[in-house]
Amino acid sequence: MKTFQKFAISISAVTLLTLGGCAGMTQQEKGTAVGAGVGAIGGSVLTGGSAIGTIGGAVVGGVVGNQVTKP
Repeated sequence: MKTFQKFAISISAVTLLTLGGCAGMTQQEKGTAVGAGVGAIGGSVLTGGSAIGTIGGAVVGGVVGNQVTKP
């Protein structure tokens, strides 16, 4: 398996495991967490697995997820 595929699978697994602990979170906090996870995966895919792209995607995804679920 390619390194990039392993990275994407591990990010997905961490995201799913992290979301298991969301029982006590508000809807906006859940939206932020999901947005950050999806953004990290998207940033990684779009930049070929670079750390800057992954971090940038997580930040943008977190902000978008936070604003979309704002009451």
